[in-house]
Amino acid sequence: MDPHLLRTYVAVARLASFSEAARDLGYTQSAVSQHIAALEADLGVPLLTRRPVAPTPAGERLLEHAGSLLLRLDAARVDLARFAAAPRGTLTLVASPLALHPRVLAALPAAGVTLRTLPRDEVPAAVAVGEADLGLVDGLAAPSDPLRLPDVAPLTVRAVAEEPLVLVLPAGHPLAGRPGLDLADLVDARWLDAPDAGFPLDRLRAVHGGPAGHGFRTALRYEGTDVRALAALAAAGHGLALLPASAAAGVPGAVPVPLAAPRLVHRTELLHAGAEPAGPAAQLTRQLSLRAPNGR
Repeated sequence: MDPHLLRTYVAVARLASFSEAARDLGYTQSAVSQHIAALEADLGVPLLTRRPVAPTPAGERLLEHAGSLLLRLDAARVDLARFAAAPRGTLTLVASPLALHPRVLAALPAAGVTLRTLPRDEVPAAVAVGEADLGLVDGLAAPSDPLRLPDVAPLTVRAVAEEPLVLVLPAGHPLAGRPGLDLADLVDARWLDAPDAGFPLDRLRAVHGGPAGHGFRTALRYEGTDVRALAALAAAGHGLALLPASAAAGVPGAVPVPLAAPRLVHRTELLHAGAEPAGPAAQLTRQLSLRAPNGR
C-alpha cells in the first residue's frame, strides 16, 4: 500500500471533497482522483462514494488503520533522521498537565526550553514523530506498575515519579475529617469533569469497576489545563476532584483526604524515541531518572 495514496485518501475522507483535498495537499484535482483510483485498484474494493463524497464501509475500516500506519511511517522517518542530526542546544518538552510535577519543573534547564502541554493520549505520538525531544505523561496505576500507553512507535519509557492520590474536598464537607476515603463510597457524589487538568471520569468509572457509564456524575465541566484552578473549584464546593497530593497542597480552602482504596498512585513517566537523547534532553533525562523512585 503506497503511503502517498493513503495520505491522499485520508485527506479526501476528512474533507469530504476531492477539490478541497487537492488544495490541502497541493495537488491537482485530477491527481487526487488518480490517487484514489489507484488505491482502490490496489486494495480491490471501493473506498469512497462520489456523490456525496463519503467513505464506504471498506473505506471506514481503512480509516481505522490509516492513522496508526501513517504515524508509524512518520515515526520511522524521524527516528532514522536522528542518526544524521547533530545534537541540538535546545529542548522541546511536551507534557500532560498533571505530569508537571514540581520536581520536574525544578529540573528544567535555565534557558533554551520550549514546554507545551498536550492531552495525555497525544504525548507519545508527539515524541514519536519528532515534535518534541522528550515527553512526560501521567496516569493512574498500581504501585510500581507501568502506565498503559498507546502503541504508536518504539519509545523508551522511564519512571519519573509516583505519589499518593487525594480526594479534594471543601472545608466543612462531611467527609473532610476522614483519614482516608474509598472511591466506591463516592460513586454517587457530584464530581468535577476535567479531562485535560485531572483524570477523566470514565477512567474513575473503570478503576471503580462498576457498570459502564454508572456513577461519578458531572457537577461542573472544566475544559482548562490549570490543575490549581481545578483544585480551587473543588475547594469552592463545585464538585469532588481526584488529584496527586502535590497538586492539591496549599490550595486555600481545599481539604485533601488520602485515597485509601483502590490501591492506586499517580505515576509520571518520561518518554523519548530512538537512541539515548543528547544535549539538554540527555541532561534532563539523567536528572529525572536519578530522582525516580522506580525505573524501567
